[in-house]
Amino acid sequence: MKVLLWLILLVICWPLALVVLILAPIIWLLIIPFRIVGFTMEGVFGLIRAILLLPARILRGPSRPYRF
Repeated sequence: MKVLLWLILLVICWPLALVVLILAPIIWLLIIPFRIVGFTMEGVFGLIRAILLLPARILRGPSRPYRF
């Protein structure tokens, strides 16, 4: 999809398409630290949620009786 959009941009305005082609890897490299922080925060929030919901899960008991 991105390639198709870039080709349309190339036909409409080729100087802008070349600028996008040059700047895209640089922008991708600048975004990497923010993605790492995002994954880390998602894990931290998941851990906090699991800790806060643990008492409720323990009190609720098993959802199905065990069958042997």
